[in-house]
Amino acid sequence: MINDFYSNLKKQQQWSPLFLRLIIGFGFMAHGWAKLSTGAPVGFEKLLTYLNTPLPHITAWVTVMVELVGGLAIFSGFYVGITAIPLIITMLVAMFSVHIHYGFSTIKTIGLTPSGPLFGSPGYEINLLYIAGLVSIMITGAGIYSIDDVIGEKKK
Repeated sequence: MINDFYSNLKKQQQWSPLFLRLIIGFGFMAHGWAKLSTGAPVGFEKLLTYLNTPLPHITAWVTVMVELVGGLAIFSGFYVGITAIPLIITMLVAMFSVHIHYGFSTIKTIGLTPSGPLFGSPGYEINLLYIAGLVSIMITGAGIYSIDDVIGEKKK
């Protein structure tokens, strides 16, 4: 009976990484696509130039590709332990170069207009949430319905 409980618990725990993968992967792809949707990450490159980032043109493209390809890999559960590393680095760079100056909270209501609330610059809260989710996936693995799961089943 105890063995059945732990066996069922282990099966149920495989669902957790799935939900993390889907939202984290989609989030990275959405951010990468937003940077790319102008035809090239020109606006993002301007931000990097303003921040005195070395090689802003190359850095902009590398960041977009890491977010798009890495996001897709996390979403599909493809080598999540390795894929998470460049995504974590991207989050750390964004956090320490931009978001850290605005404090912790991502949502700061700074006013109210007839059309709705005005929000201030986002803090580093979201960066930490993404990093925590990626670390969790690195520890637990990709879970069910993942390419890693399929690859693991074929190796057995």
